[in-house]
Amino acid sequence: MSEAQDTATNLIAELRQLEDQLDEVNKTLESQRELLRRRRLAMPATIINNLEMLKQDFKRLEDSALEEQTELRQLRVLSEMSTRITNSLDIDTVLQETMELVIVLTKAERGYIVLKNDDTDELEFRISSEGGLMGRDMTTSDRPQISMTVVNEVMSSGKPLLADNAFQDERLSENQSIINFTLRSVLCVPLRYKERIIGVVYVDNRLVAGIFSERELNLMMAFANTAAVAIANARMYMRAEQILAEITQVKELMDNIFSSVGSGIIAIDSNDLVHTFNRAAAEILDLPAEVAVGYDVAQVMKNAALELEDHLEHVKQNDMDHSLELSAELPGRGQVALALSLSPLKDSNDRTQGVTMVMDDVTHLYEHETTIKAMKRILPGGMVDQINEIANIEMGGLRREVTCVFADVRPWVTLPAVAASEKLKILNQYQAIATACIHECGGIIDKYMGNEVMALFNTQLNPEHNHAQMGLECGLLMRERFLELYGEMNIEPSPHYYIIGMFTGEATLGNVGSFQRREFTALGNSINTAKRIQENAAPGSITIVQQTLDHILANNDGHHRYDFRRRDPIYGKGLSVGMRAYEASRSA
Repeated sequence: MSEAQDTATNLIAELRQLEDQLDEVNKTLESQRELLRRRRLAMPATIINNLEMLKQDFKRLEDSALEEQTELRQLRVLSEMSTRITNSLDIDTVLQETMELVIVLTKAERGYIVLKNDDTDELEFRISSEGGLMGRDMTTSDRPQISMTVVNEVMSSGKPLLADNAFQDERLSENQSIINFTLRSVLCVPLRYKERIIGVVYVDNRLVAGIFSERELNLMMAFANTAAVAIANARMYMRAEQILAEITQVKELMDNIFSSVGSGIIAIDSNDLVHTFNRAAAEILDLPAEVAVGYDVAQVMKNAALELEDHLEHVKQNDMDHSLELSAELPGRGQVALALSLSPLKDSNDRTQGVTMVMDDVTHLYEHETTIKAMKRILPGGMVDQINEIANIEMGGLRREVTCVFADVRPWVTLPAVAASEKLKILNQYQAIATACIHECGGIIDKYMGNEVMALFNTQLNPEHNHAQMGLECGLLMRERFLELYGEMNIEPSPHYYIIGMFTGEATLGNVGSFQRREFTALGNSINTAKRIQENAAPGSITIVQQTLDHILANNDGHHRYDFRRRDPIYGKGLSVGMRAYEASRSA
């Protein structure tokens, strides 16, 4: 109990003692007055009147002391409420407790806190002295039976409303809810925060009129001012928590995305510090994120054995994207190939604040390309380029019309008497020319046979409607290139070394071998016939037979003209009639 409260209590006790003493004096005077009357004497009337007036003065002093004690108690409770409200973030619980105290202090029967929803502008009952905390999804029929006219009036005007006898108050005489709900005393004050009405505090009494006075009004206004600030703070805190939760959720989502992305992502801020370093970047560079995030990018790149400082500076200085590929020897992985895409990292004002680096490990692609290049030096180019299609061809093969070209680029007997290695070197010169001509004309090399090469046109891998003409073009291109080679070697062979023959007909094409080792090739009489034609051709000639000539004439693309000179028929094994043959050349 405070000192002021002790003083007020002692004063009331002393006044009551004086009143008791006055009562005793009054009784004594009455006795004396009766004795005087028996003796036919009279007591002055002023004595009794003055005593009565003194008694009334004591009563007024006592009532005033009680009034002040009540007001003091209310102020003390209001101070405690203010402290509790402003120090708590669980606003609903605090407001419920303080509403119960308001009911006690104001002697109201019921009390409610009604708040305005910022999103819908609808009024929501948040606190009730009857049922405690009230749900936000309350329907109109669930609302307490109070005068919404009073609530709406206070909300719109921003002024408190006190009706000590609602039935007789002219302002509420036409208010049907006052009549229906039999309301007597009503007090409603606005909850104001920064000149904005956010709700009201409403108390009433349905049984007794004149419960509320200016003192209760002032008490409620003080309470409302404190409560409004507390409610606003609690809402801001709640919103901050929601924003923080959303930010946390977004960050977790972004972290999950960055972690799941296959490309390495590294973000560098304006101070050249690594801000983001995802899982893929850590795996590619074999560098833990804890030794990258927050560290200077130069140190991180040094640890990763990458030289990127100039490229990063180029992006920042020129404010433009930059892509590059590099090969590096990483400490934990060895030789790797990386494809990098660098972009300016911009803020909301489109100002560059750093660099974003997207990194892809293309080592497997580099190794694949290296392997393909190595294979093309050994296998036919068409087979390597379309390796998947070849793998899908069934082992049984497929019958198809093709043109098969056999070329003896330089017969063994024409090679000089040098070491075998030198002979092989000379032979490879001719085979390189033949290979290039076959590829330029769209043919597929089936096989090399020492100084000979076999090429196919119009297989499943290189379909062409004028395949016989393309085979002839291949032979003529070889002739032209061989002549150039002769000039470079300062030789004039007579006749020319090359012997080229071809045939057009059906053959079986497909994979032969086993599941572990297979080879794409062509088999059949047409292939054997093409070989016989080449074997019967004269050195320095390109020989075809009637079937190939007919196909060339029927499917000539019109861009080339040829001369065909008849020669002796070609006989082969199993042939009773010789094949009509021609030596082909390009028209002058």
